[in-house]
Amino acid sequence: MNAPPASRFGFEWPRLAFGFRTALAACLALLLAWLAGLEHPQWSGMTVWAASQPLRGHLLEKSAARLAGTIIGVLFGLALMRVSHGDAMVLVIGISLWIGLCAFAGNLVRGYASYAAMLSGYSAAMVALLDAAHPEHVLALGADRVLTVAVGILAALLVGWLFAAPGDDISVVEKARLVSEQLAADIVARLRGAPVSENEQRSILSDISALEGTLDLHGAGSRRRRRLVRKIRALLAAQVSAVLWLRSEDSRAIDAAMADSLARTDMSETGVSVPALQRLGEAAAAANPHEPLASVLNDLAAATSNLADLDGRPAAELLLHRDWMLARRAMLRTLVAMLAAGLVWLATGWEMGGFMMLGTAIMLSVFSTFEKPAAILPHVLAGQVLGTGLALICRWLIWPYVGGSLGAVLAMVPFILLGAPLSAHRLTQRMAFDVNMVLLLMLQPTWPQTMSFGHSLMASLAVVAGPVVALIAFSLIYPVDSRRRYEAVRYSMIDDLEHLAASALRSDRRKRWRALLHHRVLLATYWGERASYPTARLADDALALLYVGQAIEQLGELAASGTSPGARRRCTATLERLHRIGTDPLRAARALLDAGGRLPAERAGGSPILTRAAAQLAERPAAFRKMAAGAGASSPRR
Repeated sequence: MNAPPASRFGFEWPRLAFGFRTALAACLALLLAWLAGLEHPQWSGMTVWAASQPLRGHLLEKSAARLAGTIIGVLFGLALMRVSHGDAMVLVIGISLWIGLCAFAGNLVRGYASYAAMLSGYSAAMVALLDAAHPEHVLALGADRVLTVAVGILAALLVGWLFAAPGDDISVVEKARLVSEQLAADIVARLRGAPVSENEQRSILSDISALEGTLDLHGAGSRRRRRLVRKIRALLAAQVSAVLWLRSEDSRAIDAAMADSLARTDMSETGVSVPALQRLGEAAAAANPHEPLASVLNDLAAATSNLADLDGRPAAELLLHRDWMLARRAMLRTLVAMLAAGLVWLATGWEMGGFMMLGTAIMLSVFSTFEKPAAILPHVLAGQVLGTGLALICRWLIWPYVGGSLGAVLAMVPFILLGAPLSAHRLTQRMAFDVNMVLLLMLQPTWPQTMSFGHSLMASLAVVAGPVVALIAFSLIYPVDSRRRYEAVRYSMIDDLEHLAASALRSDRRKRWRALLHHRVLLATYWGERASYPTARLADDALALLYVGQAIEQLGELAASGTSPGARRRCTATLERLHRIGTDPLRAARALLDAGGRLPAERAGGSPILTRAAAQLAERPAAFRKMAAGAGASSPRR
């Protein structure tokens, strides 16, 4: 089949069609806002570019997030202007603190809630900084901001809803079910004594982590889809347990009684259906109540069965990882850089300092959630340079000949439409969004024009300074990349082990640890693979963490049971050492080994668990050693 003509010239046809629809919607929003008499109608076009999405659920939820974030930001901006009475120092400090707080919140929450948090930050900056010299105008500016965003959302929904796809639930569900079938087949093969490929298990773990990465946005725009996402996440947690069991020594040491019992179980359904899994789980529990396989099989069967009823009772909400460390660092980075930009403004008295701070606020907050901000910002800078250049051409080479504000609006249309091919061509698509946004930011179609060429040139330089300041900040203040994100998740897992050791007597803490471990294993796998770490190493590190956690649970149970005072003291002393496992893993391993050697006289069943955990600690101390999330080794630890 011949390729479409557009693709032969480097354009991606789906992107090109979506780009032209979005550009037309932006033109419509611009015209509607101008007809409504709004002061900054170009902000409506910016909203269209920002809110438009190819899927209906995403379009609806991002539009709602943009409106909510704008309203929150405008309210804060109005309150700040009222408190500051136009004092530049108070404005700089207040906006810097607010942007930092929004960056913190945006790095903690997920999906479009994160977008709303970021938007509330720089919407406040737009209200407070763009006309800081005239605080008496701020109420009108805030109302104009909200109304232009509302018009843009309306245009994006009117045009986008007609063409946006409804989304595909079936493919996500089928991917999750396929993984369950593969895992079930591997478990049955292991029970029958057949070899199971470790490469397949690594591939399965990689597939699970990739699927988890799509779930936050998959649930956008629909309560039904959110329920579906909870069910899928419950299934993924069960699948992680199955992968870890297959990689564990337990799967290679099924005792004879269990093997006989499982062999008598009806396998006529190939061992991959829900009923067969349930029968296997019952047989495993009957043969050995302490064998973790029974829990693995029953959890997998229950989660797979629950997924089959998409409209049924929703799964219980799972505990999900929140990266408090990176959120704090995003807040500190944003605060320091914003204050630095503000001090430059205050020290120089530069008229366009507000524009510079606005650009800095947008870059620092939005890109703090990206995988590698410092690698993306050069493309952003290129896009903003091109966008400001096009805005200067429109303002000084086109507008002087159009006569009137309607002519200025119509003259902007070709420049807006240019955003479609830019967003679809493989050479320009990474910068196209910034071209479109900055072009509209710099073109306010008021008439007559009062801005001089020098003034507009200074405004362009101020806007372009934003990504420059952000690039410096992301390069020097807590740099972020996939390796550091992996280390942050790993740090959280070790931190959780230490807290578990400190509260090992509390069963609710143990349940919380197990629930968080499954999600963090997936995130660690995702970021570790992005950092080129071997999947086998990531899976083995997770298994080692699980073993140590089980040992902590065992020590807590022994300390709480009716064993002798001497055994309780030994358990308590070992838990105290494990409370500092991230500082000295090898010493913690020796403490576990010593406790395991003394336990048989008191409780023989706990010794193998402690000994196995001690072996894992001794074999993989680097996996348990705490370090700053930005100071990890640049190459994988084996």
